Amino acid sequence: MKRRNFLAGLGPLAAAPVASFTNIHTTAEHEGQYLEWIKYALPPGTNKKRTENYYQEAAIPALNKLGIKNIGVFNVMHGPNEPSLYVLIPHDNLDSLMTYQQKLLDDKTYGKAAKDFLESSISNPAYTRLEKGLMKAFKGMPRVEPAINTIGEQRIFEWRIYESHNYMKAQKKIDMFNEAGEIQIFRDTGLTPVFFGETLFGDLMPNLQYLLVFKDMNERNKSWETFIKSPQWAAIKDLEAYKDTVSNISDIILRPAKCSQV
Repeated sequence: MKRRNFLAGLGPLAAAPVASFTNIHTTAEHEGQYLEWIKYALPPGTNKKRTENYYQEAAIPALNKLGIKNIGVFNVMHGPNEPSLYVLIPHDNLDSLMTYQQKLLDDKTYGKAAKDFLESSISNPAYTRLEKGLMKAFKGMPRVEPAINTIGEQRIFEWRIYESHNYMKAQKKIDMFNEAGEIQIFRDTGLTPVFFGETLFGDLMPNLQYLLVFKDMNERNKSWETFIKSPQWAAIKDLEAYKDTVSNISDIILRPAKCSQV
């Protein structure tokens, strides 16, 4: 199986598990959040902090006022070598997703706080490009679970993308997490999830994505080792129903920005 691994030499990652998916129609059958995942490509130099400052000073307070909570803001610790910022915005429903941008623009307090970001010039941009993806949270973990209050400010995150070669196999991998209990095995072995999501729109489809949180890299490596050796994982990893469900794995280590709420 081909793997895109940005973390060579960081412990037992190569042996870490591959994913599973439910029938594609099930995404509308449970009350899971819609997870908006945004990547900002940042300019070099002092402008790199302007987008992060925008979220801290303007976007997060305004989004929270709209009832949109647990917003994640992340810098890359180990991963692609390019200036970037990743943002997670959970929405309780599609109406929130479709209307929040206009509601922000209608908010005068937000407009004042976001002025530097919104009115940045072409010769002095706050960011050079952005990419967006949309996920539907798994029924086995329907909401984002923030870790800031349980793990603290020094936490790190591991973001993983499991690609599949077709939708049927992708849905089987979601099944493995939901129906076969892989999410609970993660929890039992110290792999603490923040979210699991099936990508509805975005790159590298079909895929699922998830985010784990740890105190540090040492805890991460030990937890993956515990998972790989667990009898519960051994009981499901070679089941015929879940064979050949993942064709590629990407993994990136993220560090939260000061303003991050997860």
